[in-house]
Amino acid sequence: MDPKKMPREMTGAELKSMLKSSINFKSLGGLKSEELTLSPEKKQWWRDAKVGMFVHWGLYSILGRGEWARFNEHIPGEEYAKLAEEFTGENWDMDVWAQLAEDMGAKYMVMVARHHDGFALWDSPGSYQGFTTMNTGSHRDYIREYTEAARRHNLRVGVYYSNMDWRFPGYFDPKGKPESAAAMKKQAYDQVAELCGNYGKVDILWYDGSWLNHSGSDTTAAWLWEPVKLNLLARSFNPEMLINPRSGWEGDFYCDEGSHEITGKIIPVPWEKNMCVCSGASWGWMANDPVSDLNWLIHMLVDVVTRDGNILLNVAPDGKGAIPQAVQNRVRELGQWLKENGDSIYGTRGGPIEPVDRVYGTTSKEDHIYLHIQDREAFADCTLPLEGYRVLECTYGGEKIPYTQEESSLRVMLPEGLPRQADTIVKLRVDRPVEPKKDAEVYFTGK
Repeated sequence: MDPKKMPREMTGAELKSMLKSSINFKSLGGLKSEELTLSPEKKQWWRDAKVGMFVHWGLYSILGRGEWARFNEHIPGEEYAKLAEEFTGENWDMDVWAQLAEDMGAKYMVMVARHHDGFALWDSPGSYQGFTTMNTGSHRDYIREYTEAARRHNLRVGVYYSNMDWRFPGYFDPKGKPESAAAMKKQAYDQVAELCGNYGKVDILWYDGSWLNHSGSDTTAAWLWEPVKLNLLARSFNPEMLINPRSGWEGDFYCDEGSHEITGKIIPVPWEKNMCVCSGASWGWMANDPVSDLNWLIHMLVDVVTRDGNILLNVAPDGKGAIPQAVQNRVRELGQWLKENGDSIYGTRGGPIEPVDRVYGTTSKEDHIYLHIQDREAFADCTLPLEGYRVLECTYGGEKIPYTQEESSLRVMLPEGLPRQADTIVKLRVDRPVEPKKDAEVYFTGK
């Protein structure tokens, strides 16, 4: 690449300062590779999708104390491995899970294929010591069942893979135990090839756990994983597959993880909010983990899409493979909201009006701007900055409502007596198609 055309470097701190944003992108400063970079056109389906379902399920689900239970509780490897005979998936039905994702309004799924404990949920010849579901209690390939069911339900297929594996001493001391670290690396390459090569078209490869010895970052561990080489291998099977930034390569989109609220301006790059439908205390199943309030989930979704992002919402089945009924109910309620208001979410881009935290934000598609109002009292005093577009019609619930427009500003008068709701959506029809902002040519470093 011509050095003159290289994106300008921007630190994570500079991003926060520029946008006055609450986001915290993971794995900034990953290696660059022109060979791996996807065009905006090849990412378009993902940007249009807006909503995905994340699924964390594994041996840790039997314990019900979070996906880090083995490490946090110092469970001996041999004792933990015995759980694999109990992992029979007796209540697992992937069509039920996929239907739930569809009911939620998700357009894609990402399922954990192997977490940090090393237990693979598929027939994996590359697994160290054959630690897989095919070789233990269930004798099933859950990733095959998942990918086939997701496609039956018209969902794009994503797989999560953790490079790290606590079973290898070389993870904790890669330079002191290089042979063990090399064996862990070989397992990662073999298993990524299996996941990308044996299950048809994989749309998203979602890495985690590339950091070493629970310190540093995915980026600082790139010397071991050689992520450009790893991802060229992955793309040899699925050339248009999107890849997140958690392998040490910069990735096709950025990730903000956790249940903290999103504030600030529109984010100028493709990004995804990763969070749980429940409390967020764990990604894996925990008994009695409280389910989030529906209005809060709607607020989070709207805060993300009005800032031009996607949201990946995690559900956690229990050790037998059942998703708690309270989670199913909440997810379907969110899906019903999306069914009624999806025109203002799917296929849109954030803007053109910058959001005001906790008050309003906008999305747009073709010649429509959707005004998402979260605080109607605060909004009543707002003058919206709108330049370059003339409003032809302003409607709420299909009925015209009054507005006034100056050369560079707009005021919308909401009807009195509207029902209480998490998001009041006003639709503006303007005189020409809204031009989505191009992605900024910046390179976020890890500093």
